[in-house]
This record gives sequence, structure tokens and C-alpha cells, in this order.
Amino acid sequence: MNTNYQIEWSDEAKKDRNEFNAYQRTQINKAVHKVSQNPLPQNEGGYGKPLGNKFGNNLTGLCKIVLMKLGIRVVYKLIRTDEIMRIIVVAARADEEVYNIAAARNT
Repeated sequence: MNTNYQIEWSDEAKKDRNEFNAYQRTQINKAVHKVSQNPLPQNEGGYGKPLGNKFGNNLTGLCKIVLMKLGIRVVYKLIRTDEIMRIIVVAARADEEVYNIAAARNT
């Protein structure tokens, strides 16, 4: 199933992405574009890794993309009614930090 959601970057996520070097930004953009073709959670047949409760943060409804080799996490929210994949945070993997940021921004 090819859903092709529109990608929308929050202002904070744009700033996050710009903190990475050119190679990392390219990899982030490629990963986001690939996932946008079917951003539904894996349990619905998509590419997204659903988040639930992480380190005391309720992140239900959010998904993550993991760039394993780079140690980067991209957290996004699906706005299903408009088929928008809204990028909330892009951060180096610092376990709970990325989830704390996502919880704070997901309001």
C-alpha cells in the first residue's frame, strides 16, 4: 500500500536538522522521504515504529524513524485526515532526551 503522505517539518525540527552536517541531513531527508511513502505504524503495515510510553512520557500516536548507523532519531506525528507526516524532532540518540523533547513539542 502506497500512501504517500505530505511531509511537514515543524520549525523546531527544521532547526534540529540544520544542526547536523550535510551528509547527515541528506540521510535524514532520504529516510523521511522513504517513510512518507507509507508512514503508518508497523502494526498497520507501514514503516513507522510506534512510540507509546517512553521514560514516563506518553508518546502514543507518535512514530519514530531510526537511522541506526548515524545514531539519529526522527519522531513524527501522523495527521491522518490531511495525510500529513509532521516531523516533530530530529535528534542524536540520547535515549530519553529525544523522547522528552518529542513530548514537550507534541502539544
